[in-house]
Amino acid sequence: MENGKSRLQQAQDDVEEVKGIMLDNMNKADERGDKLNDLEDRADELLEKSKTFEKTTRKLKQKYKGTRKLVFISVGVVAALIIIGLIIFAIV
Repeated sequence: MENGKSRLQQAQDDVEEVKGIMLDNMNKADERGDKLNDLEDRADELLEKSKTFEKTTRKLKQKYKGTRKLVFISVGVVAALIIIGLIIFAIV
């Protein structure tokens, strides 16, 4: 009977040990789930911010597209005036 009791006690101890390990694993899995949810929320927020950034850059590109053409034309006119001025100065 003594041997049977010790075997039963050993089995109960083993069950308690496995129970502790299982509870620890469940807590860790729950923590990972929380972290994954936080990460997913941050990813969604980043996606929204990137969409806003893309819209803003498109608007700025369109706004300054005309300005860029104007700058190129102005530089061309100034360069042409300088060349004409040098030619006139060389002739006189």
